[in-house]
Amino acid sequence: MIEPADGLIGVVKRDCPTCRLVVPVLAEIGAGGLPLTVLTQDDPAFPPGVAGVVGDTSLERSFHLAIETVPTLIRVEGGREVGRAVGWDRREWEALAGRKGLGAGLPESRPGCGALNVDPARADALALRFGAALLAARRIDLGPDEDELEACFARGWSDGLPVVPPTELRVWRMLQGTHRAPGEALGLVPPNLGPCTVEKVAINAVMAGCKPEYMPVVLAAVEAALEDRFCLHGLLATTQFAGPVVIVNGPVRKAIGMNWGVNCLGQGNRANATIGRALQLVVRNVGGGKPGGVDRAALGNPGKYTYCFAEDEDTPWEPLSVERGLAPGVSAVTVLSGDGLQPIIDQVSRTPGSLSRTYAACLRAVHHPKKSMPCDATLVIAPEHGRIFDDAGWSKARLRAELDELLMMPGEDLVAGAGGIEEGMPESARGKRLPKFRPGGLTIVRAGGRAGLFSAIIAAWAASGERGSQPVTKEVKA
Repeated sequence: MIEPADGLIGVVKRDCPTCRLVVPVLAEIGAGGLPLTVLTQDDPAFPPGVAGVVGDTSLERSFHLAIETVPTLIRVEGGREVGRAVGWDRREWEALAGRKGLGAGLPESRPGCGALNVDPARADALALRFGAALLAARRIDLGPDEDELEACFARGWSDGLPVVPPTELRVWRMLQGTHRAPGEALGLVPPNLGPCTVEKVAINAVMAGCKPEYMPVVLAAVEAALEDRFCLHGLLATTQFAGPVVIVNGPVRKAIGMNWGVNCLGQGNRANATIGRALQLVVRNVGGGKPGGVDRAALGNPGKYTYCFAEDEDTPWEPLSVERGLAPGVSAVTVLSGDGLQPIIDQVSRTPGSLSRTYAACLRAVHHPKKSMPCDATLVIAPEHGRIFDDAGWSKARLRAELDELLMMPGEDLVAGAGGIEEGMPESARGKRLPKFRPGGLTIVRAGGRAGLFSAIIAAWAASGERGSQPVTKEVKA
């Protein structure tokens, strides 16, 4: 219901030339007997000489009336809006007021000005204040002398670096980056199995420093990490080094300004840095996965702050997301486990066969040169190395097949004691050829700067049988 129940409502502001222009028209309507209420957005004394002026400097009534432009004239019957005129248009105003000859001497029409309640600097705060924004998270009031940043540290919300305080306004703005409802449930976050909603992800995305347009990517990463086959609880509880790694494919990479080029696995890009950090903060703050608690990593790795990058898709090879079953052009994230970065430096090889043998030699060292199938790995190929395969016409499948063969290792070299190293496989391995990785355990992507004959390996936590973490790919949806 709209108050008043019958009559006209005019909405104006002094700081609008068209509103000042129609002051005589409002006075004329007000003197004509039809009930008129004039809401003034910026100056309670405006418009002068008009009866029925009501100050709306709080913008509450303008907000609920969904005013976008002033002046606006609304006809109300039985508490319901039956007509609306935006700006000044003589015929529209005459029709609503039921009077001819309004505004003699004025031009036939004039456009209005933007209403204050839709001013970008005010709109989100008004949505929060007047009930359109329904946030369910518990509010925490800080003392008048508490520093916001230090309060986040003191309450254990931080990963060790400063976080952005998640005020209601910031969280609401973050939620504008997705069409999904704030209360939509995404799943239970290990280790405490904390219920995770879109709103809770938004809170942690704020703390991580994300922009609202990153939210669909963050949500997809969280959903992927919560799938059973990713085994997030095990990834936390292991004493090994790994944490979640996020690889992004598709048009969203460009849309949000991600880095797949120079230093893409390092610092400096806001999207890369904050998307990965948001996932880690969800694990910490929603799931309770904190170092020294369930997170039992003996050493960890710096990627447990954030580990996120985009794939270079400007190559002849199919992107990771397509290889994993999604259609070309679909935005997606793949979440997999990963340790720190192991460099591959080969500045001499100029044939794919030679470079493949370099890769195989380096991949054999993942976790331990005598380990067979207790780990996965991601091979990140930078452009100068990638060009060697492209010029020779090698596909990703061709390289993978070559590496699969090169990584079949003689059991005699792997048994305990071989090479003077007590670590190793049981004696039953003798006489066999054993693969380094389980089937499908080697992920290959393209990324990096265009100068430097380099590639890199991201080793992953054990993934044999039902144990360990397996990669999960999710489509990014708005």
